[in-house]
Amino acid sequence: MARLNSPGELENFRQQILSKRDQKKPCISMCTGAGCVASGANEVMAVFKTEVEKQGLKSAVDFRKTGCHGFCEQGPIVVIDPEETCYLQVTPEDIPEITSQTLKEKKIVDRLLYVDPNTGEKATRESDIPFYKNQERLVFGANRRIDPKSFEDYLAIGGLQALTKVLFEMTPDQVIQEVKKANLRGRGGGGFPAGIKWEAARKAMGEPKYVIVNCDEGDPGAYMDRSLMEGNPFSVIEGLLIGAYAIGSHEGYVYIRQEYPLAVENLDIAMQQAEEYGLLGKDILGSGFDFNLKVHCGAGAFVCGEETALIMSLEGKPGEPKARPPYPAVKGLWDKPSNINNVETWANIPLIINKGAEAFTSIGTEKSKGTKIFSLVGKINNTGLVEVPMGIPLKDIVYKIGGGIPGGKKFKAVQTGGPSGGCIPEELLDLEVGFDELAAAGSMMGSGGMIVMDEDTCMVDVARYFINFLTDESCGKCVPCREGLRQMHKILTNITQGKGKESDIKVLEEIAETAREASLCALGKSAPNPFLSTFRYFRDEYEAHIKEKRCPALSCKELIAYYIDPVKCRACMICLRKCPADAIDGGKQRIHIVDQEKCTKCGTCFEVCPSRFDAVTKISGEPVPSPIPEEERTIIRKSKKNE
Repeated sequence: MARLNSPGELENFRQQILSKRDQKKPCISMCTGAGCVASGANEVMAVFKTEVEKQGLKSAVDFRKTGCHGFCEQGPIVVIDPEETCYLQVTPEDIPEITSQTLKEKKIVDRLLYVDPNTGEKATRESDIPFYKNQERLVFGANRRIDPKSFEDYLAIGGLQALTKVLFEMTPDQVIQEVKKANLRGRGGGGFPAGIKWEAARKAMGEPKYVIVNCDEGDPGAYMDRSLMEGNPFSVIEGLLIGAYAIGSHEGYVYIRQEYPLAVENLDIAMQQAEEYGLLGKDILGSGFDFNLKVHCGAGAFVCGEETALIMSLEGKPGEPKARPPYPAVKGLWDKPSNINNVETWANIPLIINKGAEAFTSIGTEKSKGTKIFSLVGKINNTGLVEVPMGIPLKDIVYKIGGGIPGGKKFKAVQTGGPSGGCIPEELLDLEVGFDELAAAGSMMGSGGMIVMDEDTCMVDVARYFINFLTDESCGKCVPCREGLRQMHKILTNITQGKGKESDIKVLEEIAETAREASLCALGKSAPNPFLSTFRYFRDEYEAHIKEKRCPALSCKELIAYYIDPVKCRACMICLRKCPADAIDGGKQRIHIVDQEKCTKCGTCFEVCPSRFDAVTKISGEPVPSPIPEEERTIIRKSKKNE
């Protein structure tokens, strides 16, 4: 492995790599992101290699272990190029058939293809699957094409062209102006223009200057940054090098959650390879530019996603935010000028330099440019990571990409922006995705969490859940956040338990206003959003809980009861046998009843009752019908039709 000392040597090395690769040769790309690994991807790949050798194809097939492909619920995912044949939920038992049929005979294994649940149509290629077809994967798309542990793979897809252009054709000011012209807004949640941030750090007095990658992703259900770092750490390093050159920094840090071991592993390997090729350290590519990079593993505090708290943690202090100004660009790490951007922001930089600001701004809304990666989870048919252009309607994400709501249920809301975000109702599904548009609707872009909820979701309980999360994650430094959230959680819990009072709403609004105005950092200022947005759009649910002691979604345990309809009950005894609280009385030929005093409202009876009977129901806000007399509980079956 030789050090690359000039752009010419780098380009020659790239051409050598490409000349050795046969684009017509079958290549098996296996997703080995954290999700697919948990589903058995490594075992599948091991069997694949053994089977290919067994069937005499070892020299005729290449293998590539890639990062996350995005369609996480369908893993393990295998894509066979150059045809781009895509197989989903592959198991080791499927490998002999794939090898003999697809690799040898060029035939398709139909049962492993994607089947559209709405139309029944099958998709052979990955790009034909609706989940992928309706995305614009400019930043995330490279994940499928490279091994994250292979510097050569990154060069083969054009990697480091942006860095070479910057170091040898552009001044630092020209780089900053290009990023400003692109109007790249921070993808970590704040949405502040990256170019303005960079410019402030460059102009700030003081040396040394630092650049920092924020990979402290802590939103429940969100894993965009983790998957980028797992699948393409080289793009983040390249973006960071460009930013460091523009700002005048020679030292950087990647702050990454310790709970991301695969991302840490792949990043460490990428950094080691970059150092060996001379892309980190002294005189990078013979340009005279020096840059060193270190990794710091955070302990998992949600508040450390806030840049001043992250800096405190990086310095070895408790992760607590500081008052701003001064901003980190002026006085950051060890009181020196520092620039912090999140993983996705840095990964966008090579794209902007290679294609130009005009190409970047051709995508998106007036004030939100480019694409955004979202973690699409919840009550949705297709879950996973999606990259979409800014300005796409929420409806297209939910229905065209997400495939709609499972089980024929009705869409109710989508929560964006992580725990501090807001819930957007069905009547706003035509809303365009953008920083300002989501904020105007009472939510936020955040780092990219997107949780879909159906008709069975209680919005009061949703607010309680997220406020509870934020209460636990508050650093406790300022009173409005520490005590305000605690009180909000207590009141919301009482409401979901049927103990709410009409005066509670006014108290919640007052606490929310105080927290927004007086909290020290963005966690506290945005923490009331779950309550404010759900009350704004679902006020009727709050009123039902408080005034009628009823949960319209039949979700809050203290406000519901389970009842067995004597007309529908067929005395099959399934619910009686499965009830963990022994709260069901019945027997053969005897209509079952639920003992309400024993019932723990676990819902087991509701789940196990055969759908053809549908005898168990949930009720809320009304008295449970009295059990029928013992003498009337015998079921009389007159014909087999009644069975």
